Amino acid sequence: MTESLAQRLVVATISERPDLRGKVFGGEIQSAVPEFMRHDPAAELYFGQLGRYLDFGLVAVDPAAPDRPVARAFSVPFAFRDGTKGRDILPDDGWDAVIRWGFADQLAGRRATAVSALEITVAPLLQGRGISRLMLVAMRDNARARGFADLYAPLRPTDKHREPLTPFADYVARRREDGLPHDSWVRTHVRAGARIVKIAPTSMVIAGTIAEWSAWTGAEFQHGGPAIVSGALSPVHVSLAQNHAVYVEPNLWVHHRLH
Repeated sequence: MTESLAQRLVVATISERPDLRGKVFGGEIQSAVPEFMRHDPAAELYFGQLGRYLDFGLVAVDPAAPDRPVARAFSVPFAFRDGTKGRDILPDDGWDAVIRWGFADQLAGRRATAVSALEITVAPLLQGRGISRLMLVAMRDNARARGFADLYAPLRPTDKHREPLTPFADYVARRREDGLPHDSWVRTHVRAGARIVKIAPTSMVIAGTIAEWSAWTGAEFQHGGPAIVSGALSPVHVSLAQNHAVYVEPNLWVHHRLH
């Protein structure tokens, strides 16, 4: 039987492959991320401080081209249900909040008790070949190897951008005939053992001027109100009068128990 690409790939932490630290943010992998999503201000608290998280960044390479990353994964350790004020439930502002929590924990010297996935990104030409699942398994294994029993994830459902006007709650409640989630990425997590916890309705908030949003998307915003933007899971709220547009992305919290 011919070995698949996913079976050939080697996954390492960025601390193990520091030479690839810059490469995971360029080229083929980066092109999979819509430009507007690179402007969430909370992201800087993680990616701008990546030196603190090198053991929680993963990179995949084909041994035939060991200096060319084909996928990346990032997660953040954080204190949860440890007595820290406000940390008894998963936050409604999921992705943004867990990055802020992890950053605050670093500053305070607070011991992390759980890990949250932040992203798994595969080069576009290699998507649909089982690599995302490989990276999820590697992320679970990495968290477990570092002594954590819980991996959470504010999921960005892969296929939701095709239905930006569908209410998020209706979308994630949709099931196939076999009872598994309709969305392929949510389904991958459930098959890996994840339990769906709740919706994070304000997981990622990205605001900018009309000119900034035009530069990020290539769209012309000639009318106020909701606007459909390629790659967005829900409409962008546009105010020409106030010269701003705001994107509020919902995500879905899931929980992987690792022990």
